[in-house]
Amino acid sequence: MVEKKNILTYEGLRQLEDELHDLKVNQRRLVAQKIKEAREQGDLSENAEYDAAKDEQRDIEARIEEIDKILKNAEVVVEDEVDVNVINIGCRIRILDMEYDEELEYKLVGSTEANSLRGKISNESPLGSALIGAKVGDVVSVEAHAGTMQYKILKIDKSN
Repeated sequence: MVEKKNILTYEGLRQLEDELHDLKVNQRRLVAQKIKEAREQGDLSENAEYDAAKDEQRDIEARIEEIDKILKNAEVVVEDEVDVNVINIGCRIRILDMEYDEELEYKLVGSTEANSLRGKISNESPLGSALIGAKVGDVVSVEAHAGTMQYKILKIDKSN
């Protein structure tokens, strides 16, 4: 089975690399120190600090493995080369929610980076996939639980 490509912006790649470095260099050392201190307390069978530190160590190693897997299959979008005539990953877009007459602004990113609270929507989300390939002035329809939503494309910019 072919692994799914993880589409990342340069910013997303840098954030993952920074997190990975912190986990490997700082967090591993901290949790190793916690485990050492807990071991020095004696009996490990009823040592809550030891169990908590081992759980934390397991979480850190799982996240390191997850980030390694993401980075191994990463495809970085060069945002300086993004065509602003058509919506694609790496674009910052302004759209009009035609039902509520409300302007919304998003950055279109790969699913790994998506965070709607920070205005980053995935190319795989219903809205993101509907926007791909659209141009300024186009109206796209998105199927939602509440029915079909329509959005008019107002502006497409490079995200940086």
